[in-house]
Amino acid sequence: KTIGTQVWMTENLAYLPSVVGPGTGSNSTAYYYVYGYDGTSVATAKATTNYQTYGVLYNWPAALTACPSGWHLPSDAEWTQLEEYLIANGYNYDGTTTGNQIAKSMANYSGWNTSSTVGAVGNTDYPEYRNKSGFTALPGGYRYSNGTFYYSGNYGRWWSSSQANSSYAWYRSLYYINSGVYRGDTNKGNGFSVRCVRD
Repeated sequence: KTIGTQVWMTENLAYLPSVVGPGTGSNSTAYYYVYGYDGTSVATAKATTNYQTYGVLYNWPAALTACPSGWHLPSDAEWTQLEEYLIANGYNYDGTTTGNQIAKSMANYSGWNTSSTVGAVGNTDYPEYRNKSGFTALPGGYRYSNGTFYYSGNYGRWWSSSQANSSYAWYRSLYYINSGVYRGDTNKGNGFSVRCVRD
């Protein structure tokens, strides 16, 4: 999907060369997870509804090399470029062109838990803005570094290729009760979704 001058994948990456349960983790060794699956069979993991809906959760070392040829994991700056384009070009749910209210315009029609917060991803208000960008963000939840899966239906989190320090990397998050995209940095051992951007 072309958004501004960038071309983004509109599905979470599903590349799964191997799989482990959420109890296995590392900041430096690549690991791949499927939400809700606690095992090591790639075939079994791929047969799950969560895999087919949300794709794979990658720790940061895995995310760095997961995108196919011709694509790459977006940098923190490339995520910012996407956000700034959407804000400036009328994708805020309230029609403004300043401030970050673009989450609804990035979010898939279904799959998100319900919220009554005005303009939030989980609210059915402003239907003309729902997924207006075509980014089709899904709430795939995440694998937390304590070894458990959290918040499918509530959160979608996506890695950037930019590290904050030796242990942390930058990511973006959509949350069902919020109207904006969140930028944060977190432990590289967490398992997040991946969206690739074209080289």
